[in-house]
Parts: sequence; structure tokens; C-alpha cells
Amino acid sequence: MKKIIHITIYSSLAALLIQATGCKKDYTNPNAATSTQVLSSAKGLVGVVVGIQKTYTANVAYGMSDATGLVTNETFLLNPGNTSELQFSTGGTAVDGTNGLLSNVWTSASKVIYDANNVITAASQLSDKGYASGLIGYASILKALSIGCMAGYWEKVPDTIGINNATFSDRMTGYARAIAAIDKAITTINANAISNTFLTDLPAGVDIVNTLYALKARYQLFSNNYTGALAAANMVDLSKKSVFNFEAANPNPVFNAVTSTNNVYQPVDSTLGLPASVAPDLSDKRVPFYTTINAIINPRFRLNGFWNSATTAIPLYYPGEISLIKAEAYARQSTPDLVNGIVELNKVVTKKPANDALGIGADLPPVAPVTAADLLLQIYRNRCIELYLSGMKLEDMRRFGRPTSERKRNLFPYPFRERDSNANTPADPVF
Repeated sequence: MKKIIHITIYSSLAALLIQATGCKKDYTNPNAATSTQVLSSAKGLVGVVVGIQKTYTANVAYGMSDATGLVTNETFLLNPGNTSELQFSTGGTAVDGTNGLLSNVWTSASKVIYDANNVITAASQLSDKGYASGLIGYASILKALSIGCMAGYWEKVPDTIGINNATFSDRMTGYARAIAAIDKAITTINANAISNTFLTDLPAGVDIVNTLYALKARYQLFSNNYTGALAAANMVDLSKKSVFNFEAANPNPVFNAVTSTNNVYQPVDSTLGLPASVAPDLSDKRVPFYTTINAIINPRFRLNGFWNSATTAIPLYYPGEISLIKAEAYARQSTPDLVNGIVELNKVVTKKPANDALGIGADLPPVAPVTAADLLLQIYRNRCIELYLSGMKLEDMRRFGRPTSERKRNLFPYPFRERDSNANTPADPVF
């Protein structure tokens, strides 16, 4: 019954999703329920959140795996007829404002932020504060993820979503806004715990509180706030997982478009696209987790892991990511704490798959970096392996100062669709 309710509500919510056509950003559909009707009820708001999740997973999360994988050499292009992917695979100035996938990521991330803001505002007016906390918490997760995507891909981000000629701020301001949204949600939940009624209505698989702290740790790290990153990471229960679940009617987007077709991209090989100096050990069990071998039909290496079936769940965060955030936070202190940094790093290096909530484990002997630089190199290496195709590698390459020769873009150009409708759109980055 729950799934039927969700599908029915979602089908009536097209009015609340951005339909950005031409120069004017028009978010209404005269044939659908009005936003006032839908946003005034708890069940209506749940339907909106279900729709937001679908928009995020099918467009933003999928686009990040696609674009980041190709520009950072995690994957290679199979079919040059895929125009957007060919631009990413070529890199440099070949990636321009005509890129359809980037345009879709930009529009969809904006849509998620806009709809999430509507949910958060409307939920705050509900009389059931425990139910409202759940709505605000989950909508804030999707909002923060989308802001984080835009901050990771573009040099500047819009200050306001849903208006013409929005102004822009530095992408670090974007991360700060994502963190602020998370903090507001945490405060709301601390004041009124999420009700069991909402948890029953929430799409299965999502752990709201752990995800909020995990994303706060992620974006504090990306903002170079290592004290804040460590504090947030320490709030995450590593025995828990939080995932987007899929079903036949709403399949895993990467499996549906990539794995099942073998017509877009596949893993480079067992190196996962890393240079020899940081490539995975041959006995690293994360390689067969993320890849599988086709001994008959090329390419030999194929996607596995979170993209091997239509119903395979995709994580919102990774337990190993949290340990690596802690390790990096210790390593980047003004006086590096090598002891604790190495302890956290080796939690990932030595972890057995059976001891990870997501089944990811290198199962290798511990490592013993001698200097902070050595420790950071091992953290980078393990982030690339542990978080393969998560969409975070491009940000990591910039943060760790990897040579630009290892990637094909640094930041992305703005879609022509945005530039044509917004006179304030910034100049494109050179690379």
C-alpha cells in the first residue's frame, strides 16, 4: 500500500518540479495539483520528497558518476556516438556549454534544491512536529547533495534558485550553504525526534540522522574545515548504512543506462584508472567488488558493485569514507596527528568485506606511512578505491593537488541554457 500511495502522489506532482524552458524559469503545470494543495498535507509532502529523490538519483547522481568517471579516468568511453560522454572523454575545451548531460545535472540539481526548499518551508507549518522533522531532515539531505554537486562541478554557484538573473558566489559558499541546511535539519530533529509514522512512510533504506552527519563531515572536509569534519564524522554510526533503493519500475540508473547496455562506459581495468604509484594492490578485495571480468566479450572489465542489477542500492555515504575523513582531518591539522591518522586509515586498509555495512573491504595488511605527506598520499589512494565512481574523485584530485595530467577537466563550463537566460552567468573556467 505504501508504494502505491507514493506512486500515486508522485504522478500528481509534476507541478512542483522545475520545467525550465526558454529564458523564464516556470515551475508550474496548469494540469496538475496546485502547490498549495499538495504542500498543505503531510502525505502530499511525502509524495514530493519521493519525487525529489527520483529526480536526484536519476539525473544528478547518475550524471556525477558519468561525468566524473570519464574526466578522472575511472572509466573509458565505449561508444563515441554518446556526444556528452565523448566530450568528457576528450576533455579540455571539448567540454563546452552544449553538453547535454551537464545541462541536465545543472537543471536537475536546481530542481531538487527548489522543491526541497518548498518541502522544508511547508513542513515547518505542520502540527505534527515529529513528522515535520523527518520531512525536513530528508529534504535537507537531497538539497545538500545537490548543492554539493554544483559546488563540486562549477567555479561559482547560484545564490538563489528559481528566479531569473540570479547572482553567483564562489563554490566554497555553496558548500557552506549545504552545511547550513544540514545544521538546520539537525537542530530541528534534536528539538523534535523523527516520528515512527514518518519513518514508515519514508522510502526504505535511508538513515536520516547518520546521513546528515556524514554529509556534514564530507562538506566540512571539502571546505578545509578539518575540526568540523572530524566532529561531524565522530557522530556517524559506522555500523549503519543509508542507501537509495530501487525496484523494477524505478531501476538503478547506472545499471539501466550503462551496465545493462554495455554501450556507454566501463572501468578502465583493475587499476580503477589510478597511476602505478597509487594503483590498488593486486590482492585488494575492493577491485573485484567494484569490477567483474567478462572473459568472452570485450571490454574485459565491467562494472560490478552498486551497479550490477536493476535493484542494487546506491549509498548516500560510505562507512569507509567516514574513517578516511577522520584520517585526513588528523593528517591536515596544523600539527599533524600521524598516530590517529594512521589508525583511521588502517581501519579501511585492513577492513574485511564482512565487517563493512556495504560489503566493501580491502582486507590488506596495515600500512605505516612515516610522514604527513605519505599519510595523505595513502588517504588519497584509498579514497579513490573505496569511493570508486561515487562522483567525488574530481574534488579529491583538486584537494590533494594531483597533476592536471591525471584529469581531463578541473571545473566545468556553464550550460548554454543557463548562460542564455541569465546575464549574470560567470565566465567559464579555462580548464
